[in-house]
Amino acid sequence: MVARVLLRRSAAPLTAAVLVGSIAFAPKIAYAEAAEDRHSSKKPIYDDFDGLDAALPPAAVKPKPLPAATTSQPPAAVVSKTEQAAATVTEAVAAITPTSVSETLFPNAQQQHVVRRPTPTDRLAAQIRLGRLFLYRQACTAEDAVNRGMSRAFDLEQSFTSTIASLAPPRESNEKLMPGLIYVLVGGMAGSIVARNRNILLRASMPLALGVGVAWTVIPVTMTNVSALLWKYESRFPAVADAHVRTREGIEKGIVMAKVHAEIAQRKVEEGVTEARETIEGWVRKGK
Repeated sequence: MVARVLLRRSAAPLTAAVLVGSIAFAPKIAYAEAAEDRHSSKKPIYDDFDGLDAALPPAAVKPKPLPAATTSQPPAAVVSKTEQAAATVTEAVAAITPTSVSETLFPNAQQQHVVRRPTPTDRLAAQIRLGRLFLYRQACTAEDAVNRGMSRAFDLEQSFTSTIASLAPPRESNEKLMPGLIYVLVGGMAGSIVARNRNILLRASMPLALGVGVAWTVIPVTMTNVSALLWKYESRFPAVADAHVRTREGIEKGIVMAKVHAEIAQRKVEEGVTEARETIEGWVRKGK
């Protein structure tokens, strides 16, 4: 037993040395190129470019070359085969177009129409845009309305001030408003006192008539300006303007007729007085 164990222990290194020497010093021929008669069971990755032919379109795929003969070929034939394979790859790559590659790799890409629907963020942005535009339009409308209102207010103020200034008499007329207006008020109060026991028509018209009469007497230039302003406003209403014209013409005609009748009456009175005086003088002469 002990001898067997010793023999096994001494034989193990010897056996290992024999195996290494046999592998290292075994006679073997080294070829510069792979031998043609040596075929491997594994498929080479660059054999006839089968991987590229599978990805190319049918028009770009070239027919595979015939399998090589099992007999050994000289190195020149191997080189020509390599050049032919390289030429085939060059032609295949030149025939590749983006359209053909996309159609080959993605045959259903054109049939799929991707419709992008708006996201909640897009819808929110659209609503915010509409709200901002609405607020902008309302702000512009309000600003225009304020501007128009201010323009009308300024125009009204300017028209009022210019109208009041136009009613005042010029300085060369030597007409003063302050005592003249007091006289007009006194005349209106006198008319109300005179017509206080009369009917309502006289009590309403008498103060106005006396006041207007006193105004035309005391401040004629101012009353002329006032009448021109009233006529300007009355011209906007033709019916009122026509009534005013007819009334004015009637009043002027009545004044003219009153003057004529006054002159006639004065002449008759003078004639009567003259005749009475002549008669009395004739009686006096006869009495003497």
